[in-house]
Amino acid sequence: MNICVFLSAADLDDRYTVPAREFAELLGRGGHTLVWGGSESGLMKVVADGVQEAGGRLVGVSVDFLAAKARTNADEMVIAKDLAERKALLLEKSDAIVIMVGGTGTLDEATEILELKKHGKHTKPVVLLNTAGFYDGLHQQFLRMEDEGFLPLPLTELVFFAKDGVGALAYLEESAGQQ
Repeated sequence: MNICVFLSAADLDDRYTVPAREFAELLGRGGHTLVWGGSESGLMKVVADGVQEAGGRLVGVSVDFLAAKARTNADEMVIAKDLAERKALLLEKSDAIVIMVGGTGTLDEATEILELKKHGKHTKPVVLLNTAGFYDGLHQQFLRMEDEGFLPLPLTELVFFAKDGVGALAYLEESAGQQ
């Protein structure tokens, strides 16, 4: 399965890097392909290293203004002209999406993917990997949106909140078997 992972390119502490590395190793050992932003820095590098070292493939989609930071030994690397094209290519090349910890760029990618799913533009499973409770506040906000009628479909049909990589991958593999 080609699994797109949205995540930070920042250097982060062990409470985020250790679970990210464990998830990456699960992907690689499972024979999955990581589809990611292509960066050779921060958490993006941690995950790419883990997938590659565990036997998985890497498909990167960088953007022209970040091309100098792109991983040179990916199995495939595409350079998009802008962020909008990058997001479209990441979605196109993936069978499923995992949202890991990140900043405004990751949040932008997450909300766009969820908005596209909400409108039926894709049916790919989306997992929000809630490492160290990072997305607890966002989860509460989504529940409020659902309770107050802002979501046209149940939250459970839009995104699955996983506490760890094992749960995230199990959900994706189960969802892939149902498609």
